[in-house]
Amino acid sequence: MFCICLWVFPFASVQVLVGNAGVGKTCLVRRFTQGLFPPGQGATIGVDFMIKTVEVGNEKVKLQIWDTAGQERFRSITQSYYRSAHALILVYDISCQPTFDCLPDWLREIEEYASSKVLRVLVGNKIDRDDREIPTQVGEEFAERHNMYFLETSAKESDNVERLFMQIADDLMKQARMTNAQRYDPSHYNVEPTTTDSGCCSRLN
Repeated sequence: MFCICLWVFPFASVQVLVGNAGVGKTCLVRRFTQGLFPPGQGATIGVDFMIKTVEVGNEKVKLQIWDTAGQERFRSITQSYYRSAHALILVYDISCQPTFDCLPDWLREIEEYASSKVLRVLVGNKIDRDDREIPTQVGEEFAERHNMYFLETSAKESDNVERLFMQIADDLMKQARMTNAQRYDPSHYNVEPTTTDSGCCSRLN
């Protein structure tokens, strides 16, 4: 799992990347933050994180990406990140059917621990492999049924990795701007006219 914290004043957001161990989560984040693919990457033990500053809409944004183990014994740790998440990225390995079969279990955890308004993204990783087991259409249909964005990536070949993280950062920035605009929009405050004793109504100009 990755937890990605996005800081740009006055916006702040947290993204969490979840999925089975071995689906390539650490490789995705290292490809994005360091531009490299670590061969023979072992399973993450505990929690690790990396930082990358990017530009979104002509604004500098600092991404803090948390990489957390996907094994069952670390599940209580991963769940603790869900509540503050604004985006959850669910990753599976397109060459490993069991990682796709576990997606409903991950979704149940998301629904239990995360906000109902969280942005959810489904990612099929390792498209560089020749032994694909999950067709693209199957991933697309799963994402559509569960109201998720869908993207396939390859950390090894760097396919769609930049697009994945930058698109999420851009979407969250847009949501934050919209929320701020609504917060200060006078039309969101319903002011009822007040009737005076003389029968005239006072009105806000």
